[in-house]
Amino acid sequence: MKHDKQVTLAITGASGAPYALTLLKSLVNADYQVFVLISSAAKVVFATEEDVKIPARPEDAAAFFSKHCDAKPDQIKVFGKEEWFSPVASGSAAPSKMVVCPCSTGTLSAISIGASDNLIERAADVVLKERGQLILVPREMPLSSIHLENMLKLSQMGATIMPAAPGFYHNPKTIEDLVDFVVARILDHLGIEQSLVARWGYQSSKHSEV
Repeated sequence: MKHDKQVTLAITGASGAPYALTLLKSLVNADYQVFVLISSAAKVVFATEEDVKIPARPEDAAAFFSKHCDAKPDQIKVFGKEEWFSPVASGSAAPSKMVVCPCSTGTLSAISIGASDNLIERAADVVLKERGQLILVPREMPLSSIHLENMLKLSQMGATIMPAAPGFYHNPKTIEDLVDFVVARILDHLGIEQSLVARWGYQSSKHSEV
C-alpha cells in the first residue's frame, strides 16, 4: 500500500550538495518516506563539496543517508539508475511529488524531451504524465538560451522551476542560512510546514524595523 506521505528526491551533478542534504533531512523530519535517486555525477559533487563518499550499492547508500538524517527504518529508499521495477518508474506506484535538487542542465534537457534513459529521467517523466508536482532546482550561471528554453518548456508542462538563488532579507550570517532559504522555499511549495526561514511579513521585529 502506498504511504500517504511520500516524495521522490533526485540528486544530480550540479553544484549544490548542501541543498540536497538539508532538503532530505527536512523531509525525513516531516515524517515523509523519501525515494532517493542519485546520479554518478552527483556522487562526485558530494565528494567535492561535502567531502563524503556515497556508497555505490543502493542499500548501502540508503544506510548512509538514513544515518545522516536519523531516519526510521525504510524511511529512505535509494534506487539505482536502472531499477526499472522500482515504484518511481510507474504511474501506478510513484509518489505524486518529486524534487530534482540540485538539477543539472543535462538532466533539465533530458526531462524536457522525455528521454527516460535512466531512472531519474523516467521518474520525472512519470510525474509529468500523471499531472503530479515536479520541482526542478537548477544551479547554473550564466544560463544559455538552451537552458532557458528548456525551463520555459517544462514550466509550460506544469513543472515548477526554482533556481537555487537564495534571498537575503532574512539577514543570513552563514552558508547554512543561505541553504536553508532555498530549502524552505521548496518545502513551502510542497506544502510541508517548515521553520527554517520565516515567510515574508513574519520576520522578527528587528527585521520589520529595517
